[in-house]
Amino acid sequence: MDRVDLNSDLGESFGAYVMGNDEDMLKIISSANIACGFHAGDPLVMHKTLTLAKENGVGVGAHPSFIDLWGFGRRPIHGEKPEDIEKILIYQVGAIQGMARSVGVEVTHFKTHGSLGNIAAVDADLAMACARAVKTIDPDMLFIVMPGNELEKAGEKMGLRCAREIFADRAYDDDGNLVSRKLEGAVIHDPEVAVPRVIRMVEEQALTSVSGKKIPVAIDTICVHGDNPAAVAMAKRIRDSLTEAGIAIRPMAETLK
Repeated sequence: MDRVDLNSDLGESFGAYVMGNDEDMLKIISSANIACGFHAGDPLVMHKTLTLAKENGVGVGAHPSFIDLWGFGRRPIHGEKPEDIEKILIYQVGAIQGMARSVGVEVTHFKTHGSLGNIAAVDADLAMACARAVKTIDPDMLFIVMPGNELEKAGEKMGLRCAREIFADRAYDDDGNLVSRKLEGAVIHDPEVAVPRVIRMVEEQALTSVSGKKIPVAIDTICVHGDNPAAVAMAKRIRDSLTEAGIAIRPMAETLK
């Protein structure tokens, strides 16, 4: 491949509480997934993040979650009706779209956050609720998915434009899903480990699980989590290394035209 997107989950500060270094990350990445207020973010944070993204030529997307400010969207919430989750997602995306219009940018993609994404990856009904929400809001919006999981299947069933994502700073199990954050080694903090791993995955178009298993996948975008303390250094190293390998970094809305 000759080009790929580099994304990060941003806009996750809330009021007086600061999460991550969005200003520096937005000078490195090509697409930003911006919190919509239900796990993090608030109107002022959303506006500031969108403005900085516009100034840096970074594509923007909605990053909705369960209603879980207390747990940062990382607590599993079970028992909700998929049709209720669908409405909750439409509400959040509408909020970020309205703020984006005020700044003069377009929301071009959708990516589930935290436990919502983890559960939807294996729960077909929840995955379909996510896909239906996107289809309702904007059938041309890119639907970010992990290759091979229920979100990808739902997106394809609904006729959405799917962007396949890998994670620079997360470990994978043999099924191609993310290793639980509760387990040691699930999050990769060392750029010396993450960078060569990402380059290898992009060049081979395959994931490498914790056991060493190779899982062939299509790769459209690479995520570096913005709340990882090593995020800025890791993203910069990944971008530089990809460029040196002859792979251009472009917003996913451009790479998937």
